[in-house]
Amino acid sequence: MKYSRLLSTATAFAFLFFGNAAAQARTWTSSDGVRTFEGELKTYDPEKGALTVILANGKSLSFTQDKLSAADIAFLKEQGKFPADKAASATSVKALPDVLPDPDGKEADMSKPVQVFIMMGQSNMLGFGNAGQLKGVAAEKYPYVVDDSGNWNVRKDVRNVFFCMAQLKYNDWLTAENGNGSGKFGPEVGIGNYLGHAIDAPVMLLKSCVGNRALGWDLLPPSAVGTGKDGQSYQGTSESGDRKVSEEVKAKNGGWYAGLQYDQDVGAAQNALKELAKYYPEATKFEVAGFFWWQGEADPAKGNVETYDKNLAFLFNDLKKDFNAPNAKFVCATLGEHDKSAPLAQKMFAFAESAEFKDKATVFFSKPVSKGSGNSHYGGDAETYMNVGEGMGKAMVELLGGK
Repeated sequence: MKYSRLLSTATAFAFLFFGNAAAQARTWTSSDGVRTFEGELKTYDPEKGALTVILANGKSLSFTQDKLSAADIAFLKEQGKFPADKAASATSVKALPDVLPDPDGKEADMSKPVQVFIMMGQSNMLGFGNAGQLKGVAAEKYPYVVDDSGNWNVRKDVRNVFFCMAQLKYNDWLTAENGNGSGKFGPEVGIGNYLGHAIDAPVMLLKSCVGNRALGWDLLPPSAVGTGKDGQSYQGTSESGDRKVSEEVKAKNGGWYAGLQYDQDVGAAQNALKELAKYYPEATKFEVAGFFWWQGEADPAKGNVETYDKNLAFLFNDLKKDFNAPNAKFVCATLGEHDKSAPLAQKMFAFAESAEFKDKATVFFSKPVSKGSGNSHYGGDAETYMNVGEGMGKAMVELLGGK
């Protein structure tokens, strides 16, 4: 079935697909009466006049009602009773038990969209946890990662996908044996087990990151203006839904530019989702439900701690745009060696506690459950990576509506 994009005088509405297939479609008409397309109304916020429509080919399109005909606007006001941030979801999130049970070994219900969680950051997120050390304490402290015989459990309802420098490092079911493709693991083990237990749909952890990168420089988000190192703004030329490392801009900046790592990390994740079934077998539809962020070691030297809260806000909003995920949640973790009074930690909490991100973002304070420093990768301490992963996973479940 054919459809035409609705165009404003300044900007074309063209978003990369990140949503569900259309069910009951209707014909929509542009404000000038020239263009039409078919799609199902997914969300509508009458206060903002903002809506999301699932097109006939399964793609998701978000825009404001002024781009539509008077008849369509009248339909929205009469029928569109659900604001975007309160839209009902087919995916439920259940409460967490005091002790997480072993995974049941069953595959996920593939009739439901895969719930994708994007994981970004630097070495902390990359993960250097010692799997051998973990196995020695798992039965006592993290029994859900091993069976009664001490063998690694495998979650067949959680897919673990990892890209580093846009190169695929791991693509398999979640297990603590090999979390990041090099025999080590990061916070994905704790995060994935808690999400897999709480969410009644397939889960994908899509990690895209590399070490020694600063939010105020390498990872500077596209909407950041004057908040990077030395007042820098994002210098790339990529657009939302088309994140590419710009060779032209690189050439002008000596091989690097503010935001290059953002473009590379986000671009790798976007490309993976274009081939969904390659990374989650038999999957046909998905939605990006949340973002995890564990980063900060590089910013005192390479970035800008003073504007870290502003850059986190830019990051969250840009990620929601790039992954067409207006209702996604955001969890970040402090550095394990930092008290809450540390400047970087204060900026993280200031971001999450702002009115704009109330009930949408939160911070996991990691010092009480960490050993050593992130600068030394916590010495590979397995419990640090497990504890932080568990804390971040529980925080996300709570944001999604579980307890």
